[in-house]
Amino acid sequence: MKTYDFDEIIERAGTGSVKYDLRKKLFGNDEVIPMWVADMDFRTPDFIVDAVNKRMEDPIFGYTLREDAFYEAVKSWMAKRHGWKIEKKWITFSPGVVSALSMAILAMTKPGDKIVVQPPVYHPFYFVVEDNDRELVRNPLLLDKGRYRMDFDHLKSVIDDRTRMVIIANPHNPGGTVWTEEELKKLGEICVENDLLLISDEIHSDLVAKRFRHTPAASISPEIAQRTVTCVAPSKTFNAAGLATSAVIIPDKELMAKYKRTLNAIHLDFGNIFGNPALVAAYEKGEDWLSQLLDYIGENISHAMDFFEKRIPAITVMEPEASYLLWLDCKKLGLSQEALCEFMVKEAGLGLNDGTMFGKEGEGYMRMNLACPLSVLKKALANLETAVNKLQAG
Repeated sequence: MKTYDFDEIIERAGTGSVKYDLRKKLFGNDEVIPMWVADMDFRTPDFIVDAVNKRMEDPIFGYTLREDAFYEAVKSWMAKRHGWKIEKKWITFSPGVVSALSMAILAMTKPGDKIVVQPPVYHPFYFVVEDNDRELVRNPLLLDKGRYRMDFDHLKSVIDDRTRMVIIANPHNPGGTVWTEEELKKLGEICVENDLLLISDEIHSDLVAKRFRHTPAASISPEIAQRTVTCVAPSKTFNAAGLATSAVIIPDKELMAKYKRTLNAIHLDFGNIFGNPALVAAYEKGEDWLSQLLDYIGENISHAMDFFEKRIPAITVMEPEASYLLWLDCKKLGLSQEALCEFMVKEAGLGLNDGTMFGKEGEGYMRMNLACPLSVLKKALANLETAVNKLQAG
């Protein structure tokens, strides 16, 4: 088995990288260590690069179809990684998961309909609802013993005859909670009882820590599957977001027809000519690489958790069950949110996500991306320790 080098430092500044080349605009400083947007600083694996290079050997970059290999790769990956057997006819396309959310909203609801989200949560959930003239309904998560859980009683209380849809992050972003089968079943049953659609963003599902298990929401029961739209992609897993290729899984024939009408109406169906072979390569050849990645990310998380506990106890960390994102509770520092963001940039030299991006429930929090070489993480933590010690010394 090939061994992959996740300690390699790759220079990304000046490559049109959102993560690096927007530092000056977002943080006012292009020298901060960027640990914000959710992509990784690890080399995109060679089998994906090889697949793209092979496609480049064809001298014509014309319109292309998604061939059977695309659908078979998605089917096989879902079965072997998540124990979910799906059919080819359930699979369609989107350039990205956020695009899929927006298209599902356009296709399956109408202006003025209510759509439920569960803050704190991935901030584009808010945009795709409100920018499409739907009414946003918040069903805040509850923090219980260092883990988020869904507030089902509150959810039932906010559902009325205008409520049409619930959107979830499964696993959760930014907290990293892996929703259990029991939690998803209860949510799905509420959707069935109230004739609601469930849109499940499962883009982080492959990045579940090895001691946990991801449950696709649509796999719970046939009744729940018939009202669920599942959004997946190799982009987060294999650091290939720029290839703009995602899969959308819709078991219900009528919902699929609605989605495809919208997909075709805005002419997004052709997709990225290099994204198709990249997805196939990722799902056919990516298991060894992913296993090593999860081990490396797990070590980064363990190092960071231990560092915060022993060296920066004023910041409490929610241990992620999935992904490479740390949800930092900084309230003990005694700073306003504006001052906290300024502190991270000016005193610690870090470019993190402002917790309030994810909803008002994120006040006092910051999100830190640990998908970087350990040497970079160690420098970032040392910077933060020095800054916190200085702050507390007065």
